[in-house]
Amino acid sequence: MNQDPGVIEQARLNKEAEALPLPETLGAFVRERAETLGDQTAAVWFDEDIAMSYRELDNAADRLASSLTAHGVRKGAHVAVMLPNVPAFAITWFALGRIGAVLVPVNVAYTGAELGFVLNNSDAQTLIIDAEYLDTFRTMDDRPALLDDKRVIVHGKGPDGFADWQDLADNGDAPFETPTPVTASDLLNLQYTSGTTGFPKGCMLTHEYWMMLGMVAGFMRGGADQIRNVLIWAPFFYMDPMWQLLMAMQLGGTAYIARRMSLSKFMDWLEDYEIHYCAFPEPALKHYPPSPRDKQLKLAYVSVFAWRGQAHNEVEERFGVIARDTFGMTEIGAGTTVPWNAGHMTGKGSCGLPAPYRELKIVDDDGNTVAQGDVGELWVTGRAILWGYYKRPDANAENFRGRWFRTGDLARQDENGYYYIVGRIKEMIKRAGENISAREVEAVLRDMDQVDEAAVVPVPDPMRREEVKAYIILRPEVAREDCPPETVLAHCEGRLAKFKLPRYIAYTDDLPRTPTNKIAKQRLIRGVDDLRMDAFDAVDGVWR
Repeated sequence: MNQDPGVIEQARLNKEAEALPLPETLGAFVRERAETLGDQTAAVWFDEDIAMSYRELDNAADRLASSLTAHGVRKGAHVAVMLPNVPAFAITWFALGRIGAVLVPVNVAYTGAELGFVLNNSDAQTLIIDAEYLDTFRTMDDRPALLDDKRVIVHGKGPDGFADWQDLADNGDAPFETPTPVTASDLLNLQYTSGTTGFPKGCMLTHEYWMMLGMVAGFMRGGADQIRNVLIWAPFFYMDPMWQLLMAMQLGGTAYIARRMSLSKFMDWLEDYEIHYCAFPEPALKHYPPSPRDKQLKLAYVSVFAWRGQAHNEVEERFGVIARDTFGMTEIGAGTTVPWNAGHMTGKGSCGLPAPYRELKIVDDDGNTVAQGDVGELWVTGRAILWGYYKRPDANAENFRGRWFRTGDLARQDENGYYYIVGRIKEMIKRAGENISAREVEAVLRDMDQVDEAAVVPVPDPMRREEVKAYIILRPEVAREDCPPETVLAHCEGRLAKFKLPRYIAYTDDLPRTPTNKIAKQRLIRGVDDLRMDAFDAVDGVWR
């Protein structure tokens, strides 16, 4: 029997989590929380200076649902929502869930062409859009026929001719009775992936998916005894803020929601709102030097997604918190978690053990399970993963094998059963027949005291097929002459096999990022004629 304390604890937690009753639908969940918690503060949008109680959120969802129904939105209708982190987003989601309609979150950074793709691909019948993004809407070349001006609802001060979101929210009737029953297996979100390697794909996600994700997240992080105040800083068109809001509500706590991420304000948020839980952005660790303030915070638990090495140890030591990684995707929700008592795994780079309701396996190119310790593709299955990709039979054929979903991530499993993500299949660099994980090289570079961030990409090469290029952002106080390429290479040589060493090293002051602060590597490569230029060539010993 495996005696690893984390393995034993995870098995117990999974059994208990899977025995918990789940709310049937999003609408039923919000109603139950309002009846139980009433005037307790559910969410604070502090940049807007707006706070809403559980009862106020429930009532607002009822009124908007009533107005949207009168506006023609019925069960199964696809409603695109292009809003920043304002109360209207949560209220709209809750209202659509109560009707049985489907939310299509839209990235607020989209261009007109990208917006047009999502609106057409999703078959959106209604668009709710902030006035700030109307110019983007107007630049669309291919406006869906269904979206005439009567089907566009504007939040904020918009021009005449469009319905006003606030009017609908204020003038609907409450309580609202759902015209058609809504069930756990009904579609709730059509959630588009980021599309960094092509057109985004719409993940079909049910009420059950979201209820399970929110409930399990709170349970696995210690429950209401540990977490009451939750900081949410990522944009709500991504999945993380939505499950974090559900988690806060399930715990009977308060979600503190930023309009947008700000590293310069991050520590003030933690302190001012007495935050117990947040997803901790790794750049914040280096942005703020250690100080007595660290231990005075109320933090109890932080998520450190894909952190490795010393940074993981440092955040626990500095702030006196439990810091745990998980592996998750829009398609599957939570795939793995690291339990509270697995402190011996801190800093080892593991994303944990199978989460509640999840089965995992690592397979080779033929779909055969690999030997423990070997690297292969991670496959996941279990209750309430995505139905599939909307109108994408090609992607469904590629990404599903029966009940199993192919994650596209390369992983290995240690002798105790802990999983490690070692890279993406599409981010593997193939150099002279050797596979190199960009993520592994990046982790080694980030371990340098002088380095703030790093991104590794392949460079086409006629002899070796691909070479390794590293983009490096130095810490603000470090000059480039204080960390020359020779210093970078010396650091890597003691930690990486020779074939994994970067051949090209480039310094930069910034890296292109997604709204959730992930590095957008495709934008580093796209449109560049020669990736060798403006980089140090370690083989030839020259700057290109």
